[in-house]
Amino acid sequence: FGIRLNKEPPNITFSRKEKGGVNFSFTCPQSTLDLDSVRSVLNEYRIHNADVCLRCDATFDDLIDVVEGNRVYIRCIYVMNKIDQISMEELDLLDKMPHYVPISAHHEWNLDSMLEKCWEYLDLIRIYTKPKGLIPDYNRPIVMHRERSTVEDFCNRIHKTLAKQMKYALVWGASAKHNPQKVGKDHQLLDEDIVQIVKR
Repeated sequence: FGIRLNKEPPNITFSRKEKGGVNFSFTCPQSTLDLDSVRSVLNEYRIHNADVCLRCDATFDDLIDVVEGNRVYIRCIYVMNKIDQISMEELDLLDKMPHYVPISAHHEWNLDSMLEKCWEYLDLIRIYTKPKGLIPDYNRPIVMHRERSTVEDFCNRIHKTLAKQMKYALVWGASAKHNPQKVGKDHQLLDEDIVQIVKR
């Protein structure tokens, strides 16, 4: 019940207060909610004093999710197996559906597409290491989440003490302005960058 698949969190600001009733405001036209409906939802939770600001065309479910505050928004992929047993017309219909990947595990059809989709939905990047004086190690990348991909995060993935011992890092790839670029701990890495750590 606390999981919302393939949805973004609603842009609703909700805060309780001690007195003053319900203050309701919105920044875009609302097709479902108005002041009376917001009050009725809040009354169900015994909330009589609150500020509610809607910055999207919200539904009752969106407001309830924000009031309860325990929802998790997760991206997911639906993998449809046995596409070798359906017609081309049915396969065309499946192809138009969002968040679906049709595969055939028996014939190993479309497994590469499923792998790419998983990589995209998990939002992962690959960072390659380069020891001093050697070529980069392309066989064993460090896999990191795109949101947590600074040089310091990279160092912590290798060893906890490496970030403290680091003097600077040399970076080759898309995140570097020139190759190699000398960077500090806060530099944001991108997919398939090459990093060499220089210790103190």
